[in-house]
Amino acid sequence: MLSKIKRYVTGHRADGTAIVTIDDHAPNAVPLTGWPGAGVTEIWVTGDMPVDNSGTDDASLRPLRHDPTPSGTIFRVVEIPPESAAAPIDTASTFAQLGSGNKPSASDQQRHPTMHKTNSIDYLVVISGEMDMLMEDGEVHLKPGDCIVQRGTNHAWKNRGNVPCLLAAVLVDAKPAP
Repeated sequence: MLSKIKRYVTGHRADGTAIVTIDDHAPNAVPLTGWPGAGVTEIWVTGDMPVDNSGTDDASLRPLRHDPTPSGTIFRVVEIPPESAAAPIDTASTFAQLGSGNKPSASDQQRHPTMHKTNSIDYLVVISGEMDMLMEDGEVHLKPGDCIVQRGTNHAWKNRGNVPCLLAAVLVDAKPAP
């Protein structure tokens, strides 16, 4: 079961007064069927740059997409469960559900089933739990409060602990890295 993520979205009344327009638990929380215990909660999504801050529609209510659209952004919370041989990761199913354009290659999967890159720059903060960020060469152990700037590099998340790890992530469209 995914963590419920409380969110507040601000906006304006017709007279321009700043108000909270959404006060809820983010409704677009998607368990990843191919990765037992993993999931993504979309907090907000934009599709243009500069961003249009008018309107009242809930921009998070759209099908899950791994990468931002061209000139877009995604704010999400990702839940990475402890890995278990009893609950293996189905890579094809997971990346299909994410709508990912960058699926792991067979050689990537030798390092980890979810080794992948995105066409974005990602700003991440570990909220709770611990896990390891695997790179093609090396890895980093991450703890609450640690920040990551993921610049379109091949990476994977591996939770060797016994509790889920929560990451807050902002993905910003970027030119694909070489």
